[in-house]
Amino acid sequence: MTQISPKAGHTLPPEELTDIQALQDAYYAHIPDVADATQRVSFGTSGHRGTSVHGSFNETHIAAIAEAICRYRASEGITGPLFVGIDSHALSALAQKTVIEVMAAHNVAIHIDAHDRLTPTPVISNTIIVHNADENAPRADGIVITPSHNPPSDGGIKYNAPHGGPADTKATGQIQDMANQLMSAGLKDVKRLPYDTARAARCVKIFDFVAPYVNALGSVIDMEAIRAAEISIGIDPLGGASLDYWQAIIERFGINATIVSRELDPQFGFMTADWDGKIRMDCSSPYAMARLINMAGQFDIAFANDPDADRHGIVCKPAGLMNPNHYLAVAIWYLFQNRPDWPQDCKIGKTLVSSALIDRVGQKLGRDIIETPVGFKWFVDGMAASTLGFAGEESAGASFFNRAGKPWSTDKDGIILCLLAAEITAKTGRTPGEIYADLTRELGAPFYARIDAPADPDQKRVLSALKAEQYAETTLAGDPITAKLTHAPGNNAPIGGLKISTAQGWFAARPSGTENVYKIYAESFVSEAHLKQIQDEAQAAIAGIFKAGAGGL
Repeated sequence: MTQISPKAGHTLPPEELTDIQALQDAYYAHIPDVADATQRVSFGTSGHRGTSVHGSFNETHIAAIAEAICRYRASEGITGPLFVGIDSHALSALAQKTVIEVMAAHNVAIHIDAHDRLTPTPVISNTIIVHNADENAPRADGIVITPSHNPPSDGGIKYNAPHGGPADTKATGQIQDMANQLMSAGLKDVKRLPYDTARAARCVKIFDFVAPYVNALGSVIDMEAIRAAEISIGIDPLGGASLDYWQAIIERFGINATIVSRELDPQFGFMTADWDGKIRMDCSSPYAMARLINMAGQFDIAFANDPDADRHGIVCKPAGLMNPNHYLAVAIWYLFQNRPDWPQDCKIGKTLVSSALIDRVGQKLGRDIIETPVGFKWFVDGMAASTLGFAGEESAGASFFNRAGKPWSTDKDGIILCLLAAEITAKTGRTPGEIYADLTRELGAPFYARIDAPADPDQKRVLSALKAEQYAETTLAGDPITAKLTHAPGNNAPIGGLKISTAQGWFAARPSGTENVYKIYAESFVSEAHLKQIQDEAQAAIAGIFKAGAGGL
């Protein structure tokens, strides 16, 4: 079982906080070793991430990635503006400078915030969609410089395509490979201007990201209902990019909301440590959210976002901090009954490691479920084509149509998911936690958990290439197995692992992309003991597969 650090839920002493100066110095001083796989550009489910002190997120990486994006845009005929957002991590502002230097050298119309404010991921997505709605305008795309909820030492960068969402694996594969080639050649083919020259270039445009996004929120959320109900709302931006947006939302719509913390600190020293004693701005973690949880009694509903505001954390009575799966089920239940202008045939998107309670809610609503591998990128095409009304993943990321049934963002939007919790509370008179309790009384209460188990690189390769017939068991925790999956049923894409289902539970096993472990997601609709039995049998079966090697059991 996961070992909880005694530091979890507590702030750390100053000497244990990230050395920001050393981090920023290493961004420029450390030249990555391209022969070391851990120091190469690697686009995972959410772009390239790393830390400067370990040689995995440095000026060299960002210059190469920016050059590769310029070349990719040219190959795809993308000639419109490139919208750029950043969060509050210490490496983000440095990376933005590097991006500007390269983009200006290519005369790309790069748009940055007019007042050097932080810009959340969903705002970039929404801005791209709005711009590209004009069929006569040259296509726009975007970059978001963020490692999401990762520790203060990390940096990250991701590319959003003209559909507004995360680029697909074909695009990111091209960008990744080109960036690594450029790094291997010592960046000699990277075009770049000095920062002051680049910043003054005519192609570098200042743009007001805040007002258009905030003013349009009434098209996706019933802001008048929230204002009229006068419910009290607590908001914690967790020191991230949503801070200015929440202030603008409160002023624009006159809602009864309090921002409980306005701290912007690259060390994130105000945060309480996560389960492992590390600072991580994970708004789905009860340890990282301890401050807001302790304040929850002061408000009718409270919520938080991670630093780039693509995730949501909902705190309410009587549930406390809601499990992301639980809130997704409530959001779906509410939206599909309270959005009369949505297409009657629009569907629900979920990842295959999200709760089966979502399937039961979908069945109750008469809506089809599209189950995909892990990663929000799998939902983008469906949302852009207006076939997926709601899409969400178990890690507290989701988005949904505007009230007219059109795409709002094709990337995760933690701001609208938080505001939806306020709308639900205002219009039903019940918190999402209370509604969840009602749903489970009708549809069954899930017991859900994720654990990590050791796996060396060879074992991880075996798991990622597994075939369904290699899992020889016919029952799981006493129930007949109803499905053995190595491809997602919603789009037949490989899941890089295995999912086993019964009528009363399931587990999914996937190798970690960054650590020598594999992840077991499991759920039971019977009991905690039944969940433990599923987990134990899953680990035993996977251990058998590892022992047998690629040939299976």
